[in-house]
Amino acid sequence: MKTIGNILWFILAGLWLALGFAFSGLICCITIVGIPFGIQAFKLAGFAMWPFGRTVVSNDDDSEVLEIIFNVIWLLLFGWALFATAMVTAVLLCITIIGIPFALQSFKIGVLALWPFGRTVEAD
Repeated sequence: MKTIGNILWFILAGLWLALGFAFSGLICCITIVGIPFGIQAFKLAGFAMWPFGRTVVSNDDDSEVLEIIFNVIWLLLFGWALFATAMVTAVLLCITIIGIPFALQSFKIGVLALWPFGRTVEAD
C-alpha cells in the first residue's frame, strides 16, 4: 500500500512540494547564516517526495539552546506559513474518503515544517 501511496503522492503533490522545498533550500544556502535553514528545507524536500512508510521522530537527546533558537527563528520566518499550508491542504484532502491517507501525510509534513530542528525522518 505504501508503494502505491508514494507513487500517487509523488505524481500529484510530492514532486511539486519537493521542488519548492529544494529551491527554498538553495536560496537559504546562498548566505552562510541561512545554511542551517537550507538543510532543514532539504530535509522537508526529501520527506515530501516519499512520505508513506516514514515517520518524523524527535531526537532523544536534550534540546540544545541553539536548536531551540533556530526553531523559533524558523517558526517566525517560514514555519507558520508552511504549517498553515499543510493543514489547509490536509483539511481539503479529508473531504473525500480517498484523500484521507494523503491528508495524514500532509499532517506529518506540517508537523515537520513547524519545528524541524531536532527531528529526523525514519522509515517505519
